[in-house]
Amino acid sequence: MTPMPTGEEKTRPTADRRTARRAVAGRLSWGLADQAASSMTNFAVGIYVARSLGVTAFGVFSLAWLTYGVVLNVARGLATDPLVVRFSGAPDASWRAATARSSGAALGVGTALGAVCLLVGLGLGGRVGPAFVCLGVVLPALLLQDTWRFAFFAAGTGRKAFVNDLVWGVALVPAMVVAAREGSVAAFVLAWGASAAVAAVYGCFQSGIRPRPHQARGWLREQRDLGYRYLVENVSLSGASQLRAYGLGAIVGVGAVGAVRGAELLLGPFLALLMGLSLVTVAEAARVLRRAPHRLGRFCLLLGGGQAAAALLWGAALLLMPGRLGEFVLGGVWSSASELIVPATLGVAGAGLGSGAAAGLRALAAARRSLRCQLFASACYVGGGLGGAAVAGTVGSAWGVAAATLCGSAVWWLQLRSALREHHRGGA
Repeated sequence: MTPMPTGEEKTRPTADRRTARRAVAGRLSWGLADQAASSMTNFAVGIYVARSLGVTAFGVFSLAWLTYGVVLNVARGLATDPLVVRFSGAPDASWRAATARSSGAALGVGTALGAVCLLVGLGLGGRVGPAFVCLGVVLPALLLQDTWRFAFFAAGTGRKAFVNDLVWGVALVPAMVVAAREGSVAAFVLAWGASAAVAAVYGCFQSGIRPRPHQARGWLREQRDLGYRYLVENVSLSGASQLRAYGLGAIVGVGAVGAVRGAELLLGPFLALLMGLSLVTVAEAARVLRRAPHRLGRFCLLLGGGQAAAALLWGAALLLMPGRLGEFVLGGVWSSASELIVPATLGVAGAGLGSGAAAGLRALAAARRSLRCQLFASACYVGGGLGGAAVAGTVGSAWGVAAATLCGSAVWWLQLRSALREHHRGGA
């Protein structure tokens, strides 16, 4: 006869669940704190540059910033995304060996694509060329600093990522002061990258790991089943933003790029929340999948729905913001950026909703499905952004992007539902 469970045995699962929830909340909190430090630093840089240089020069700075975003997503797809998917919660020795190779791969990507940016900048000349030359110089440091953040979250030590971003923010203050004296876009790009180099070097001391670029080829070969799909997926995302920015500049003018970037800065605090969660959501979804696979769909729904609701609330707050405060924050960029608040908010809400499904697909290692979703979403983004610009200028581009993002979110959720069914059938 099976003995009846004692009171202590009944309460133990409940206590274990509470402990697990506290651990998840702790890791999510460090993700939010880290991204708050990182994004508020970027927000401050954007505001400082916008107020110092004006809308046209700020548009040039935004083009360099968006190019960095493309390169960053290349490095994440090849180096850090496979690290997070396969080594979150792994034994320390495995994590350290993987991090050394992953950070080496990120350095290799930064060096190679930095050289391309440098050559492109030398060929372009004019206002845009010097900014791209300086971006090429600082790209390796920027990518290495980002790699440490994801590596620390994969290890469950988000506090170290937070401290690393604080170091970057502190180093950025004197660098920005020096750049302001120079008064050029190139000087601000150099200051931004030089302060990131300080944090990148500090990350080596934090982790006790030395990046191994000579092992990058082995890392890429071992992770090619995920890495190359994530590469295409990430590049299609950031490349779509880049194409929209270049196309918008060609159709409407460089000032329109600055207006769009200004609207993004107004959403900056919420985007900090969105990106902060993205640092840990894939790792947490992978943990949910290992421990309670039947809860993954609910976890993703709560994650995406919560982010979409928060985006709408932040957009509503922006609409109530006095115009004087907006002018104080963005200077001359405010008048054009304020017209984009509603469509920009809807676009971010759609992206937040879709990010919940994206985290689930990453945790399931359903790289083919997630790649399919991202290619569709990116095509809609470019088509909506440029089509809207051709019809109704900057405002039309913003509404086209909002509609495209909501359509893309629907596709993400349809693919996650199919992937969960396949996983449950395979488990059965």
